[in-house]
Amino acid sequence: MASADLLIGLVKAGASGDAALFRRHVEALIADERAKKHGILADRLVAILQDIPTNTPQTRLTPSGNGIHSFLLEQVSERPLDTLVLAPETEALCRELITEQHRSDLLKTYGLSPRHKLLVAGPPGNGKTTLAEAIAYELAVPLLVVRYESLIGSFLGETGSRLQKIFDYARTQHCVLFFDEFEILGKERGDTRETGEIKRVVGTLLTQIDRLPNYVVTIAASNHPELLDRAVWRRFQLRIILSAPTRNQIARFIESFAEQRRFQFGLASGTIAEKLSGHSFAEVEEFCVDVFRQAILAGRTDHPRELTQLKLRQWQNRAMAKTNLEVNE
Repeated sequence: MASADLLIGLVKAGASGDAALFRRHVEALIADERAKKHGILADRLVAILQDIPTNTPQTRLTPSGNGIHSFLLEQVSERPLDTLVLAPETEALCRELITEQHRSDLLKTYGLSPRHKLLVAGPPGNGKTTLAEAIAYELAVPLLVVRYESLIGSFLGETGSRLQKIFDYARTQHCVLFFDEFEILGKERGDTRETGEIKRVVGTLLTQIDRLPNYVVTIAASNHPELLDRAVWRRFQLRIILSAPTRNQIARFIESFAEQRRFQFGLASGTIAEKLSGHSFAEVEEFCVDVFRQAILAGRTDHPRELTQLKLRQWQNRAMAKTNLEVNE
């Protein structure tokens, strides 16, 4: 059964004839029923919701979310937050957001709402997507990843209408809505090189973000935060910078990898970290997997020291080649 607050709000909205408010309460009711695993009831409510008239055009949703998965990839995360190597202040902010979401009812009794909009910035390969997965895991909700390859349209207004469809779908469930490379959509509108269509997309984006209920946790990741519109920055209550890992963080990552796989590299984690200094977390993970894979194939999982040393030399040569290429460019 829906909560008393939802039912009261629904009746008030219907009695006042406020179609927009009524729609928001129905969306919240759908999300509440999905959270309770009442999928059939939630789908029936979605089917009813699509026939509610509104003052503005709305994208219709079918019970199966017909067409929405062209624009969204829905995932079930299996990555706990404590498996990530994060700076203490970053982990603390994430824990705060998770706790606020879990205890939203308590906050509501004091007239407060949980924060639900997080902007994560930093160079590629340092855990932005992984952090979104971990937050979805801790909240026990699906991760909805926006797919730009089918979202961005070539016709006037097409991208904006697809964006609206994404947000309409997200509002019907407790979820983490994840935008990677957010600068693609949220570009600075003052940039004279951009078209009017991009500016309209940013306007649609801001409007839809403002309308999101607090049970939809929105995470936007950007490799180039300097390109984001200033109004986009203001929409996010939490902002995190994920910088390239320090040697100590790389060592911790290697130790965590070894513990999870029950595999020892034959060299101290600090020694390996020193050799891999300057690499991203994604590259460090690739190195660890590379050594582990080759150790299995060579039957040397008990004595991988020489193999680890060989791989370190290969990776250092790779890094030197990359540096030389960048210099020549």
